[in-house]
Amino acid sequence: MCESDLMKIRRLGALEVSELGFGTMSFASSYGVAPDRAQAIRVIRGAFERGVTMFDTAEAYGPFTNEELVGEALAPMREQVVIATKFGWNIDPDTGERRPGLNSKPEHIHRAVEGMLRRLKVDTIDLLYQHRVDPEVPIEEVAGTVKALIEAGKVKHFGLSEPGPDTVRRAHAVQPVTAIQSEYSFWTRDPEPEILPLCEKLGIGFVPWSPLGQGFLAGKIDASTQFDSADWRARFPRFTSEARQANQALVELLRRIGERKQATPAQIALAWLLARNPFIVPIFGTRKLERVEENLEAAMLELSADDLSEIETTASRIGIQGARLPDEVLQFSYR
Repeated sequence: MCESDLMKIRRLGALEVSELGFGTMSFASSYGVAPDRAQAIRVIRGAFERGVTMFDTAEAYGPFTNEELVGEALAPMREQVVIATKFGWNIDPDTGERRPGLNSKPEHIHRAVEGMLRRLKVDTIDLLYQHRVDPEVPIEEVAGTVKALIEAGKVKHFGLSEPGPDTVRRAHAVQPVTAIQSEYSFWTRDPEPEILPLCEKLGIGFVPWSPLGQGFLAGKIDASTQFDSADWRARFPRFTSEARQANQALVELLRRIGERKQATPAQIALAWLLARNPFIVPIFGTRKLERVEENLEAAMLELSADDLSEIETTASRIGIQGARLPDEVLQFSYR
């Protein structure tokens, strides 16, 4: 495992990973035109060299192209990293054609995994998530399918993304769930009432995606920011200019704490998540190596009880404006 003064190890169930992980979706076209492939590989490998051992992708990112990128980038250090990917959207396993809705039918999962193994250049997938819960397929059937893949040596660990608590319990009874990945950050705290306590009770790790609020909490976006038409944030309710203006109060709070700690808003936002629970492993995403370095320094920050109390008290008085996702995407969460 790569050595770093910055990074400690955390456990997602029985899986050991760096306390901060790297999400690679930003190298697809979700935030505008995809960056140069060679540059993307340099950033991914640079994250590893700085201590990151957990890398996250999905067949839906592209589709397929992001898994191919991650497979190429991490091939030289395959035995030293954990690679997580996801199935569940209705994507043709052969052509990558997107079709409406979800698909977690057992036959589809098996075909999807064969493609993942090939694109990632691996013999086994370290952590396989269901990307969203499919109401047409009982979760027991999904968990049983992944269990069979684990027994066949094609998958090591099972995860769920954006599930509801009852779904977690039912899946866990069939095949132990190693990790749950849901959006969680300083401005999206939906997992706190039920999912995080359930993770603690069942010994499941929790992986916050978008821990920096799609970049907003880093303090680089304001009401005047213009988004590329291909940037998915352009259609997010929380990213209208009015919502961004209203939500600046959160960034100002992070900035104020950061000035005291000689840290950036992004570092405070990540340190806050790390302080929530020891089984939390945030995965941030960026296209720039300097941002990787900045974010990893959050692991060295210690927020005192007074810091955390001030953050909580002040944040409780700030109303977040705008839904975190568009309705057509939000409908697939917490089933």
